[in-house]
Amino acid sequence: MGSKKREATFTQESSGVDSGAHISSEEHSDKEKKRVKKKKHIEMHHDENQDDQISSEEHSDKKKVEKKNKNNERRKNGNQDDTSTVPASLINKLSLNSMERKKRRKLLDKERHELNVKNDNLEFGKLDNVVENSGVENGSATRNGITILPEFHIGVFKDLAAFDATVRESAAKALVTELWKVQDIYEKLEDKAVVEDKSKLEAEKDDGLKNCAPSVRYAVRRLIRGVSSSREFARQGFSLGLTVLVSEVSSIKLESLLKLIISLLEISSSMKGQDARDCLLGRLFAYGAIARSGRLTEEWKSDQNTPLIREFASSLISIATKKRYLQEPAVLVLLEMIEKLPVEALMDHVIEAPVIQDWFAQATEAGNPDALLLALTLKGKVSVDGKCGKLLPSPYCKNKFFATDHLACIANCLKESTFCQPRVHPIWPFLVSYLLADCGEDFNSEAGVVDIKRHKRHRKSSSVEEETERNFKCFFGQIIEESLFSSSHDRKKLAFDVYLLLLPRIPTSCVRFLLSYKVVQCIIDVLSTKDSWLYKVAQNFLKELSQWVKQDEFRRAEVIVALQKQSNGKFDCLTRSKTVKDLLMDFKTESGCTLYIQTLVAIFLGENNASEEPSDQSQTADENSETGSIEDKDAVWASGGSEFLRSWIVESFLNILKNLKVDQDAKFRVQKDIMKFLAVQGLFSSALGSEVTSFDLKEKLRWPNSPISSSLSLLCIEQLQLLLANAQKGEVQQTVGSCIEANDLGSEFMHFLSTLCNIPSVSLSRPLSDDDEKSFKMIQAMVSQLSREERKCGLSTDANKFHALRYLLIQLLLQIFLRPGEFFEAGMELAMCCKKAIGLPDVLESAEEDEPELMDVLVDTMLSLLPHTSSPLRSAIELVFKYYCEDIMDDGLHRMLCVIKKELKPARHKNTNDEGEDEDGEDLLGVEDAEESYESETGETADSDDHRDDSEVDDSEAVKAVDTVPAELLDASDDDSDEGMDDDAMFRMDTYLAKIFKEKKNQAGTETAHSQLVLFKLRVLSLLEIYLHENPGRPQVVKIFSNLAHAFANPQTTEGSEQLSQRMWGIIQKKIFKAKEYPKGESVQLSALEPLLEKYLKLAAKPFKRKKSAPNPSNKKESASWKRYRMINSLAQSSTFWILKLIDAGNFKEPELQGVNDIFRTVLEAYFDSKKSQMKVQFLKEIFRRRPWIGHNLLRFLLEKCSSAKSQFRQVEALELVMEVLKSITSSKSDQRTLDSHLPNLSHLISHLVKHIPEKQSRRVEVLKFCRKVLQMLNTLNLGSRFMDTMGADDQTACATHLGETFLTLKK
Repeated sequence: MGSKKREATFTQESSGVDSGAHISSEEHSDKEKKRVKKKKHIEMHHDENQDDQISSEEHSDKKKVEKKNKNNERRKNGNQDDTSTVPASLINKLSLNSMERKKRRKLLDKERHELNVKNDNLEFGKLDNVVENSGVENGSATRNGITILPEFHIGVFKDLAAFDATVRESAAKALVTELWKVQDIYEKLEDKAVVEDKSKLEAEKDDGLKNCAPSVRYAVRRLIRGVSSSREFARQGFSLGLTVLVSEVSSIKLESLLKLIISLLEISSSMKGQDARDCLLGRLFAYGAIARSGRLTEEWKSDQNTPLIREFASSLISIATKKRYLQEPAVLVLLEMIEKLPVEALMDHVIEAPVIQDWFAQATEAGNPDALLLALTLKGKVSVDGKCGKLLPSPYCKNKFFATDHLACIANCLKESTFCQPRVHPIWPFLVSYLLADCGEDFNSEAGVVDIKRHKRHRKSSSVEEETERNFKCFFGQIIEESLFSSSHDRKKLAFDVYLLLLPRIPTSCVRFLLSYKVVQCIIDVLSTKDSWLYKVAQNFLKELSQWVKQDEFRRAEVIVALQKQSNGKFDCLTRSKTVKDLLMDFKTESGCTLYIQTLVAIFLGENNASEEPSDQSQTADENSETGSIEDKDAVWASGGSEFLRSWIVESFLNILKNLKVDQDAKFRVQKDIMKFLAVQGLFSSALGSEVTSFDLKEKLRWPNSPISSSLSLLCIEQLQLLLANAQKGEVQQTVGSCIEANDLGSEFMHFLSTLCNIPSVSLSRPLSDDDEKSFKMIQAMVSQLSREERKCGLSTDANKFHALRYLLIQLLLQIFLRPGEFFEAGMELAMCCKKAIGLPDVLESAEEDEPELMDVLVDTMLSLLPHTSSPLRSAIELVFKYYCEDIMDDGLHRMLCVIKKELKPARHKNTNDEGEDEDGEDLLGVEDAEESYESETGETADSDDHRDDSEVDDSEAVKAVDTVPAELLDASDDDSDEGMDDDAMFRMDTYLAKIFKEKKNQAGTETAHSQLVLFKLRVLSLLEIYLHENPGRPQVVKIFSNLAHAFANPQTTEGSEQLSQRMWGIIQKKIFKAKEYPKGESVQLSALEPLLEKYLKLAAKPFKRKKSAPNPSNKKESASWKRYRMINSLAQSSTFWILKLIDAGNFKEPELQGVNDIFRTVLEAYFDSKKSQMKVQFLKEIFRRRPWIGHNLLRFLLEKCSSAKSQFRQVEALELVMEVLKSITSSKSDQRTLDSHLPNLSHLISHLVKHIPEKQSRRVEVLKFCRKVLQMLNTLNLGSRFMDTMGADDQTACATHLGETFLTLKK
């Protein structure tokens, strides 16, 4: 009524102004009117689509400013009537169409109304000043009996859609502040019928908000329309404004507001998809504003029978059923309301609502996760037994909810939650929190690491923890495995997302369920192919899993075991990753390693819950044995994978020690635990069940319920050998003699072994033969004796020797178990060697006259062990050889060298000459240009360093694959290199080699007798390398060099093995040629060096021979034979330099060196007179530069060859050698007198050269250059006059002609 009265008043007041106004025909033509009408039509249409813009009344204000100005001008010009001056033609035209007349009338009425509004605004402005000055308390004013309310600034609506959240919040606050003031003033008025809003915002008559001020009514409608806008952040901002407005202005009736939402956001059948979507979302945001405002709670408090709550809930469910994407936010709005409502209101107004009951009833079949979320939320507030359909069990309890049958009923609801990906549906965080609500933290709050003792207490879990584990097992098996991992890729991704939710809260004891067989197999399948859609998802999961176990070693142990158990110990291999390896490297503490070892032991033993008082390990094994899906439970073990898994467990023990960085005592305790387990499982078995108590050791010995296989038992022994070898390398002897064995794992093993052998109910798993048992007992006794002697010696070299022998005996004892019947003889021989080493008398051998030397027997024993030994035993042999090599005899060294020189491929035509003749023959090198096929290298790694890495390939497996070789091959491979060996030595050598060529005839593997001999040579080379490193200055080095160089140069010795060649080359270069110490003094015999010198000088001059059938001679430098030729030539030159260094170090007298001069004379004679000699002149010049005395003795010979050599090319090269000798003579004053005796020969040479100048330009230059340099040297030494006396007149003339100024200077 108030608005009607204001409109009537405004019309009456403006009638007088408009009565005299008229419109001229010139200014208002039809064309102009149509244009104006069209623009207004467009503006009105734009206003309808732009829901958050201002109303149509104020939107067109700017567009009408020009029209208003024109009307004012017309009034000033004295126009009396709007239509008085309208031309008749125009009236006739309008009368033609009644519709046009009606539109024109409306247009004129509107223009008059706008003019009236402007005039009124001017008057209101004056009135505002009056109100402000009058100090009216309520901010209202009156004019002509009408109350005027404060102005509401509609600009805040624009800021409600801003991007910045703070701007939106500020706009909402300003909006509510202004409207609250307006409403407060409005409510204080007695007569609300005579009120006028300064904002001139018209409100609809039937909006139901009769108790609200016009501005408030307008704002409500504007906010409702705004929440349906898709522009920027309009929905968020307008819903925020609506929330605050409804909560602050209580005059807004909730019933009217709900109707207004439906009315303003009505969805008609003509709406398109986007328009309908905007309306639905607008309703949802509007309902959300109501729910957050708390008005529903106030409504219930004022009237507990209010139907508005049910109506509100029904409206939300109705929206949820229209579109799938509206279901989740609709339920979240409903949950907002539920959180604010009192508990008493939920049952009657929410749960009992028919729409919700129907919704719950259809939820399980339709797959509705939001209904399940709503039901669980309601259950947390009130009793909902029988009210939620099949979503919740009745009567409700947590264990029933997580029971397998009920989880199967709601599985469809959870599977359908993938519609909101990539987000995770809220039902999952709710379920995870509900499932693990009773789980505590596993971390030590102070240290941030796992508390092992607390874990052990927790493992004896309470009933609550047991229920949590049981519920988690059912939930994981039924939902994660059966529903998600067995379905589509989308659901598998959802499963990984749920995993990330579980990780921060899951107890460590549930890891075995988390990483079950199906899950691990899924991860393997995904990561095995990089193109998989889930590849990055699985990678991210493993990354998060690694982070989760980073600070908790108990978790790390459980995760490693689960991954390896469900993948048969091949997780890294199958996934092409380093996940398990990196996790193993993170074990940094003794407690973590111990925990991991206990877990592995429990799985290996296959312990179950049948134990009366299960320990931590047994419980772990029982839990891990249950890992896997419901139908695939223990699938790995049942399928035969337990053997492979147990093999991985045995091999894992040593891997954990590689990166363990703890003190020696802690590491020794870990090694001790591992040693006991490997010894029990590998060497012994129980006759009284799977558990035996040892009172001496004060511990229980346990075995699996079913006996392990023989291959697994052997693997335990092999790993025990590696453990002892690694412990021996890392041992640090204590400073006190009595504490030497404090960290001696070998002594601990022998004590443990002796104790178990004395237990009646425990026996060896593999019975020994009489010979093996005798050897076993001898080794046991000798190890005990060596331990006593070692303690007596304290910290000395002898103690180190006994320590090395003791470990060699222990390794040999274990080798007897690995290869029964093969090592008993070596064991007894080694035990006798140890007796002699410690000085114990041997009654049996004392009666023999020709008792062999200790080192001969020791070398023979070690050589007999090398062909078949594993890497740990070889390491023990090398360590013993290192301590005893200084005492080795020449016979033992010779036998080792004979192994190196044994030919791999016998020569096609055997030469019966002696060794020297064979090497001097034409086929010494046997290198040809034809391409030679070199077989691939063997499996053993050749390391030229002093100590080889533990990762060297174990050759014991390769030995097993040797084929039987005919006797003719052995006979053909014997050459004269065995010369000097007696019958016994020859027999022993044949025994060593025969051991290589046996076993497994029918195996068609890659290992052959050839490769086995290469392996044997490589092992002997390792011993020789140790000898050269420990004894670099002994005369035996010359013998070793001679044999190694001969073996390297002989192609039959290294045939087909590049590795063997490189190993020999490395030893010769690093341990002989480049060694800081070398044989010198009287120990070096010149008679032994002269043949070597002659041999390698001839070898350096050996030509490269190629076959006539070579397909492409131009590519010879790229052929393998050419590379080998260059390498051997380099060996010959280096050998010559080294031999000459030894000769110089021998300080021999000049007469004794005559043989050396003769050798060089012979070699140079062949060099100057034969084209076959390929010796390089640079090589000879280097010899003369390093050993000047050789050049001095050969100067006369060289001067003769400068003029008598068969080829002019050789003559020029002889000049270079002469010049090199002359330089050395002139540099030493003591040797200048040597030049006096050679002046006649030098004069004769100069005369010959100037008279026989070469025709070739390059050679002519070299000759003249040589002559000038010689004359300059003579001039410098003041020998010019004596030189001239030896030269005739004709010679002088020739010299002056060709040498010019240089000769004339000398002559003066």
